[in-house]
Amino acid sequence: MLQNLSERKEAWKTTLLFLALVVVLTSPFHYAIVNLYPSRIYVGAIMWCPALAAFITLKIKGRKISSLNWNWGNGKYIRLSYLVPALYGMITYLLIWTFGFGGLANEEIITEWGKELGLFGIGTLNPTSIIIIAIFLLGTIEVIRAAATTLGEEIGWRGFFIYELRKFLSFPGVSIFSGLVWAAWHWPLLLYYSNNVLLEFTTFFIVIISMSFIMTYYTFKSNSLWPAVIFHAVSNVYIQKIMPPLTMKIEGSEHWLGENGIMFAIVTSVFGIFFWYRGIKEKL
Repeated sequence: MLQNLSERKEAWKTTLLFLALVVVLTSPFHYAIVNLYPSRIYVGAIMWCPALAAFITLKIKGRKISSLNWNWGNGKYIRLSYLVPALYGMITYLLIWTFGFGGLANEEIITEWGKELGLFGIGTLNPTSIIIIAIFLLGTIEVIRAAATTLGEEIGWRGFFIYELRKFLSFPGVSIFSGLVWAAWHWPLLLYYSNNVLLEFTTFFIVIISMSFIMTYYTFKSNSLWPAVIFHAVSNVYIQKIMPPLTMKIEGSEHWLGENGIMFAIVTSVFGIFFWYRGIKEKL
C-alpha cells in the first residue's frame, strides 16, 4: 500500500478510469444479450472487455502493456489454481448428493456424452468409463478452451485492477472491493438468467467475493496473472459443464444447485474465509 497521498490519489484516478472504460466497453454487449439474443459471441466479447479497458488505461497513463505480470510464475500456484476450484466444485456436489438435493449420475447426460464422444461403439464401455473419459476431456481440453475467454477477464481484473487497488487497500480490502465490482459487472446477465433474482444475486455475490479472496491470494503469491486465468477456467468448467449435468434435479431443490445455488455459496465462502486468513497471516 502506498504511503504517499498524491500517489494514492493517482491510483484511485487510474482505477476509476479503468472502471469507466469497462462500463463503456461492456454495455453494448450486455444490451445485446438482454435485448437481442444471449449469443456466445456476445458473452465472449464481454469477457474480453476488462482486458481492453486495462490496455487503454495503460496507454492513457503512458505505461506499457508489458508491465502486467505476464510471466508464468511458480508452477506450484498454477497446479493449486487447478486443484482448488475442482475441489470446491466436487465438494459442492458431494454435499448436494449426500443431503438429497439432487441425484447422482444423470443417465441422459451420460448417454449424451457417450454419443458426442463416439464411445458407444468402443467395446463394452460402461457408464462409469464414459463418465471418467468425459470428465478427463472436459477437465483438460474444455479448460484450455475456456481459458481463451477467462484470459480476457483476468488480464483486466487480476492482471491490472487488483494491483491498482493494492496501492491504497489492504489484502482484504482488495479482495472485497474487486469482488463486489466483479460481481456487479455481471448484473445484466443475472437479471436475464435468474429465476429467483434476490436469492441468486445474494448467492452469486457471496460466491464471487469468496473466489476473489482465493484468486487475489494466488495472484499476489505468484506475481502472475496466469493462476487466476486457470482458476477461473477450471471453476467455470467444473461448476457449469461437469458437475451439474451429472446431477439429476429434484423438484423443489433447484435453488441449491448450480453456480448461483445455495450450496456453492456455502462451500466457496468457507474456502474464501480460509484464504482471507492466510492472506492476512502472510501479510499480503
